[in-house]
Amino acid sequence: MVDFEVVELPETDHVEEGDTAPDFTRPLVNDEFWEDVALSELTEEGPVLLVFYTMDGAFPATYMWNEIRDRNWGSEAQRASEKASGETASSDGRDITIVGLSVSDPYAHKQLIHERGMDYRLFSDPQNGVAEEYGIVNDLDGMAGVSEPRPAVFLLDEDRTVEYAWVAEEWPDFPDYEEIEDAIAGR
Repeated sequence: MVDFEVVELPETDHVEEGDTAPDFTRPLVNDEFWEDVALSELTEEGPVLLVFYTMDGAFPATYMWNEIRDRNWGSEAQRASEKASGETASSDGRDITIVGLSVSDPYAHKQLIHERGMDYRLFSDPQNGVAEEYGIVNDLDGMAGVSEPRPAVFLLDEDRTVEYAWVAEEWPDFPDYEEIEDAIAGR
């Protein structure tokens, strides 16, 4: 049993549904390498589910990515399998790009991707500047000047318009995965 205290997070003025999500460029990590990529490059290709999470190795990150992986959202392997078999893209979230973002460095991201068997790419933002732009900074108690993004999920269309937004109100807090699936399927 994990022993931790639930902490209410302060209110935040974060990006909401209908807003245009801020663009950014950061290292985007996969299981082999990383390169600087702009969020707008990803949305030009289609809808994006942007998942902010605590640093790699923290139990909330592990839990969130296991859940997303197990639900097979946006799985590149699944899309390749469907394409090879002649199936059309399904509406259950496999035709969407899923990317994560945390303060962890690219090396930690590669390790998380490998250990969790993930088919997703992760943005590295050690200075937490993107969370600042999105209004979801979580200052860590007892560590002056140290912050991470609070858990958040944003579904973005091709113009980076936010179609769905969820932001944690306490720590730890997890999104309603069924609600996210409904938002993906409803687009």
